[in-house]
Amino acid sequence: MSDSEDQTSSPVEKNESDNKSIPTTNCLGVGSENEEKHSAIVASHYNQIEDRGLVARKQSNIIFMRNFNNWIKSVVIEKYTTLVKQRTPLGSPFRVLDMCCGKGGDLNKWANANVTHLICTDIAQVSLEQCESRFNGMYPGDRDIPRRPKVEFFVADATLQQLRTKYRDPSTKLHLVSCQFAFHYSFESFKQADCMLKNAAECLEEGFYFIGTMPDANEIMKRQRMAMSDSFGNDIYNIKFLCDTDNPPLFGAKYNFQLDEVVDCPEFLVHFPTFEKLALKHGLRLVERKRFEDVFDELNTFKQGLLERMQALETYPPYQGRKGFEGQKKDPEQYAHVEEYGKKMSSEQHFRVGTLSRKEWEAATLYLFFAFQKMKTSYDSNGLPVYS
Repeated sequence: MSDSEDQTSSPVEKNESDNKSIPTTNCLGVGSENEEKHSAIVASHYNQIEDRGLVARKQSNIIFMRNFNNWIKSVVIEKYTTLVKQRTPLGSPFRVLDMCCGKGGDLNKWANANVTHLICTDIAQVSLEQCESRFNGMYPGDRDIPRRPKVEFFVADATLQQLRTKYRDPSTKLHLVSCQFAFHYSFESFKQADCMLKNAAECLEEGFYFIGTMPDANEIMKRQRMAMSDSFGNDIYNIKFLCDTDNPPLFGAKYNFQLDEVVDCPEFLVHFPTFEKLALKHGLRLVERKRFEDVFDELNTFKQGLLERMQALETYPPYQGRKGFEGQKKDPEQYAHVEEYGKKMSSEQHFRVGTLSRKEWEAATLYLFFAFQKMKTSYDSNGLPVYS
C-alpha cells in the first residue's frame, strides 16, 4: 500500500461502477484453520484483559489518550444517533447493533441516545459477560424497567459467522450499526472482510448508518517509511510488521500492535479503497471519513464541555496535588509544544491549556472514523440486489 491510496489498485477493481465484478462469499460459520487460529488469538487476548476499575485506570500511562478516543466515539455516535432520530417519527423504535462491543464501553452512549433495542455481540466470551454485567448494573431495579431497552447478548465471530441467524428475530431491521476499533481484524482475508460487511449491511434499513473507528493504514505505512524499519513507535505504542512492507497484500497485511497495557495482538491493514468497494457491494455508500485529529479540529469548540467532563485532555501545567492523577510523572519533552505556546504569551500571564502528551497524540492520531449509509435496494430479474 502506498502513502497515496489512489496509487494502489484493488483486486476487486474492474469497473468502479460495476459491483458484479466483486466476488461473492457467504458467512458459513466455518473458517480456514489460519482464520480460526487468529480469531482464537484475538479472543484470548481480550478475554485476559482485566476490568481494573476506575481508580486503576486513572493511573494508566494513556488515561488521557483513552479518554480522548472515548470522546471521539461519543461525538460521532451522538452525531449519527441524532441523524437517525431526524429520519424517524417521534417515538419510533431505535434499534442498534454494537458489533464487537467488547466490555460495553459504549453502553452509556446507547442509553443517552434512548435506544429501544440493543444487540451486543463480541468474539470474546469474558468481555461479553462483563458487558452484560455492566448493562444490568445500569438498570438495577424495577423502576428502571420503562427506560431499559430490549437487549441481546451473544458470542460470535463477525468475520466468519452470519449474525442475523443469531438474532432472536432474524427479520430485525436496524437503524445503526457500530463497530469501534475492531473492523480491521476482518482484513485478514477477503472472505472475512466481506462477511463482516455483510453482517453490518444486511439488516440495516435503507437510509441508515454503519459507523466505526479503526487504524488508518495510510498513516501506519507513512510512519513505517519515515522510520525505515519494520518496527516503530514510542514509549506507549509499537507496531512491528509481520508482512512485506515494500509490497503489502491488500488482505492479510499483518502487523503486531502493542499499546501500553491495553492491546498486544496481531492486526491487519485496511486498504480503504478496497474497503469502500466491498461496502458498495453490500449497498453501503461512504458518507464520511475523517482522521481523529480532523474530528477534533471540527468539533472541539462545539463539544468543549464534553471534553472537560470526560477529561479527554490533560491540564498543563498540572494543578498541584490533583486527586487521582498524582502518580503520573511528567516528562518535559513530552510537553514542549505547550511550553512553546506559553512562550508566546505575556511573561506575567499564567496559562493552563488542555493537551495530550506528544507520545499519546502520536498514538491517538493513528486512527480514523468512517460512516456509511445503506442505499435504496431493488432487485433485478435474477433476484440480485441493485443499489441506488
